[in-house]
Amino acid sequence: MHKIWMLYDPKALLTAVMLFAFSMIMINHFFVLSSDRYTFLNDLKGAKADNRAALPSK
Repeated sequence: MHKIWMLYDPKALLTAVMLFAFSMIMINHFFVLSSDRYTFLNDLKGAKADNRAALPSK
């Protein structure tokens, strides 16, 4: 194990792994939010519109 860490800089390697993991997480979130089945953004827009319609007009 010592020889592996001598080949690669641990700080650079761990930074690269974290950036890769973060980018994969963000890509996954964008795919999920863009799907019709798992998005909650459309439901929030509908709820706000329904709440505004229920308020009495002045």
